[in-house]
Amino acid sequence: MTTLPLPMSAAADSSRIGADIDYELFLDCVHCGLCTSACPTYLELGTEMDSPRGRIYLMRGVVDQRLPLDSQVKRHLDLCLDCRACETACPSGVQYHQLLEPFRAAMQRNRPAAEQPLPGWQRWLLFNVLTQAHWVRWALLPARVLQALGLDRLLAASGWSRRLPDRLRQMQEMLPELPLRHRPLPNFFPAKGKRRAVVALLAGCVNDALFSATNWATARVLQLNGCDVWIPRDQVCCGALHAHAGCEAEAQSLARQNIEVFQRRSVDAIVANVAGCGAALKEYGHLLAATPQAQAGQRFAGKARDVNEFLMELGPIPPTHPLPLKAAYHDACHLCHAQQIRQAPRALLALIPGLQLTTLDEAEVCCGAAGSYNLAEPDMADRLGQRKASHLLATGARAVFTANAGCLLQIRKHMQSLPGRRWIAHPMDALWASYTGESPAILRKG
Repeated sequence: MTTLPLPMSAAADSSRIGADIDYELFLDCVHCGLCTSACPTYLELGTEMDSPRGRIYLMRGVVDQRLPLDSQVKRHLDLCLDCRACETACPSGVQYHQLLEPFRAAMQRNRPAAEQPLPGWQRWLLFNVLTQAHWVRWALLPARVLQALGLDRLLAASGWSRRLPDRLRQMQEMLPELPLRHRPLPNFFPAKGKRRAVVALLAGCVNDALFSATNWATARVLQLNGCDVWIPRDQVCCGALHAHAGCEAEAQSLARQNIEVFQRRSVDAIVANVAGCGAALKEYGHLLAATPQAQAGQRFAGKARDVNEFLMELGPIPPTHPLPLKAAYHDACHLCHAQQIRQAPRALLALIPGLQLTTLDEAEVCCGAAGSYNLAEPDMADRLGQRKASHLLATGARAVFTANAGCLLQIRKHMQSLPGRRWIAHPMDALWASYTGESPAILRKG
């Protein structure tokens, strides 16, 4: 097998794309190709340059100055979901995201406005509105009113919604059912019974606005399991969307703000119920490695926990109310691949009386959400969403659980046109229902 040459100069040129990447990370890849069968875009397209191995070839070629960073190279790299399934599959321990994310950051710094994957208005919406929960809530007010009055269904039936611009229509189609009024979380939930732990909860941005009931369920499940739960008012976005889009400086700024906020109180863990957010928190040490806050980032990351992971470490109180449903569990990429958490959510769901968890084909293959990917790459996102929906339909499950807000939106969008009714929810929603006996609508309506 041919080995690619080393860089042209031993001295790194700081102006060169990828010069800040540790070159040894490229050399970890032995080009075996075992990653290809795990890569969603390779599964769909079958092209080498749309596989992790192919993308590593491209990035290394640009760093070595053997390849120009032209539109074709950028296209192959833009099409990557950064799902990190390749890291799970790799026998050599290649840290693919530590190659892709800084390379994308360098691409972003040198990219003309005309070549941006998202149009300007959508980038502004993504990074200035969707990353601030209060602005998301205000932006969703018209949708809340339309849903409350039933006008959203009328507009869809009349075909009016199909007249919206494609990207705006895609965003509208992903909206879940929203309550007319947002019920904000209190700042503190005291532990029920003997206190077993003190935790801080990351409420999230889109998650807090679209899935506030899941945040309430999460806080109450932790509370019922003996945790004091603190929700800092001035917490900010975790920075995941910025980091994945190559906006490194913005992601670092958000990380510094969260570190300052969450260190005000001594806690046993900083808990997230969104896989992408939890993975971002655990990467703060890496994100801030070249900054004066490197050690603070590492300390923060050391306390970050996914809620499923934390509850299993704590030892959950078994729920008692039955949920007689056949259910499927989809592994969110940034839970199973980035955080290597697979069994904890399944183990929690297995505690619920009456819940029958079935096997899902390609459970660890990305559903196509991937942060802002379904906005930037709607065609590939739709292909992967339809692929996931077909596997879920084949299970015959009446409930679908996944531990990530983006996955919930994507799966709901692609399941709603299929025959049958399903409860699509977070494991914390299922646990809370089983703790309290508050049956989901699918059981109340038969």
